[in-house]
Parts: sequence; structure tokens; C-alpha cells
Amino acid sequence: MRGKPIYTIIAPIYNEIDNIQALYDRVSAVMDGTGESWEFVMVDDGSSDGSTAAILDLAAKDDKIVPVIFARNFGHQIAVTAGLDRSQGEAVIIIDADLQDPPEVILQLIEKWREGYEVVYAVRSKREGESWFKLFSAAAFYRLIQRITDINLPMDTGDFRLLDRKVVQVLNGMREKHRFLRGMSVWVGFRQTGVEYERAERFAGETKYPLKKMFRLASDAITGFSYFPLQLATYLGFFVAGLSILAIPAVVILRMTGSHPLLGQATTLIAVLFLGGVQLISLGILGAYIGRLYDEARDRPLYIVREDLEVKQEQADKTAGE
Repeated sequence: MRGKPIYTIIAPIYNEIDNIQALYDRVSAVMDGTGESWEFVMVDDGSSDGSTAAILDLAAKDDKIVPVIFARNFGHQIAVTAGLDRSQGEAVIIIDADLQDPPEVILQLIEKWREGYEVVYAVRSKREGESWFKLFSAAAFYRLIQRITDINLPMDTGDFRLLDRKVVQVLNGMREKHRFLRGMSVWVGFRQTGVEYERAERFAGETKYPLKKMFRLASDAITGFSYFPLQLATYLGFFVAGLSILAIPAVVILRMTGSHPLLGQATTLIAVLFLGGVQLISLGILGAYIGRLYDEARDRPLYIVREDLEVKQEQADKTAGE
């Protein structure tokens, strides 16, 4: 039976067949160099390219590998959550499988943890192989989050970070459906610091965060930590009402002076379309928050594991012991 580890590495994996072996090799080299016990939780997020078989093959050869195989694709943030649920280490490190976040930086995160910090996030000082649009949108996103939410999200950070066991236990108790873990790990508090590193190009394969998923993550971050969109709907309502109030005396004066610039259907149509647009935007914002409430009320599980191999192993060990 495997003892309780000091460190847990979590890697969410979705169609990363070309990266899995290199990820395992580099993480193993780094963690074996610490001289302390560790485990590697590989969460397969419904892969269809052979990643599942590769993970299970590694697990058969190395008992430090803890495979978590999803029944379908549930998304990156949920996969990380499953890894946190399964983790046993006193320090838990989250890393992506594409090797853009170099595993060698883990040693710097551990060093800060040893100094007493409980959340150590990796700060990207340089980002190789990323388009100007990705860099611009990322910078705009972090500035927007800092401005409209009540959390001080560090600039140029991702999910690559180390979490103390105390922090993991708090996060595991937060079972909200629409998750933005980098924001949640800041919101919980505790002693936090950053470590700068240069982000590399993707080792192989294609990004699993296209524009659509980036937009959804940004939406979860904003609606999960801010009421500003709801306030914005109110501001728009007051703005339109103010325009209407100003327009009334303007129309009266124009009519009294014999000027007729506002005659015809065009003005009415423009006014109706403008007001209708504001109403639809407001309804959309309300719908986003109501949708979150609906998901929470249904209380469905965050993820479904196709095979819980860790539990099966514990049951087998227990049976062997008896």
C-alpha cells in the first residue's frame, strides 16, 4: 500500500497523447530529485486520442501515478478539481500537460512553500509562441478582473501554482459548478506569493483553449466574483431614462419653433431599437446569473469518473490484508 506523499502533482489531460510521456519524464526527474515522496494525479478529461491508454500504461508501471478517468469531457477547471479531490500531499502543484509551464519551476514553488507561503503562483515574465491577440486579450482580461471584482488576481498568472493542504481542503469544500480556480485560490486568502518564470512554447499538439473556451472562462470569472454586470444593466437603464427626459423638452422646443427634424418613422424606429437593445442586454446579463443559480440548485455532481482505479486499489489492498 502506497504511503501518504509529501507532494501531489495534478495534470488535467485532454487529447495530449504526444505530451504525456515527456510530461511524465520531466516531472519524475524533478520530483525524484527532491528525495521526498510524491504522487502524480493524471486526470483524463474524456480524451479520444489514446491518452487514456497511455495514462493507464504509466500507472501500471509506476505506482506513483494516480489515474482519474472521466466518463466524458467535463472541462479543464473540473478536471483540476477532480485532481484536488484525489490529492493526498501536503503541498499540491497544478500543472498543464502541454509543458508550456516547465516542471523544473516546481522546485522554486516548493522553496517558497518551505518558507511558509501557502499559495505560490507562477508569474509569466515571458510567453513564447503566443499570438499578439492572445497576449492582448490576456492582459485586458486580468486588468478587467482586477477593476470589477473584489479579488486581487495577480497579473500574468494561470493555474500553474502550489497549494498548501490547508488551502486545498478549503477549495474542496467549495463545490460551485462554474469554477475559476485561480480566482478561488486568491479569494480564500492565506499567505501568498509569486515566482516568475518564462513560459515555453507548447511541446506538441494544439491548444485546448480556443477563443470560445477563453470567453467562457472569462464569463465564469466575472459572474463568479462580481456583481458589476448586474450594476451595468442598472446604469444602462438610468442612461436611457436620462436620454428620454432630456429628449422631451428638446422635442417640445423644436415643435414650438416650427422645426420638424424629428418627423417620420425613422426616429421612432431608432428609439425603439435602442431601447430594445438595452433591454435585451440587461435580460442576457440577468440570464447568466439565473443560469448559475439553476445549475447550483440542480446540484449535479461536478464530474463522473468512469473507473475509480484508486478506490479499487484500496479495496484490493484491504482484501489482501484480511
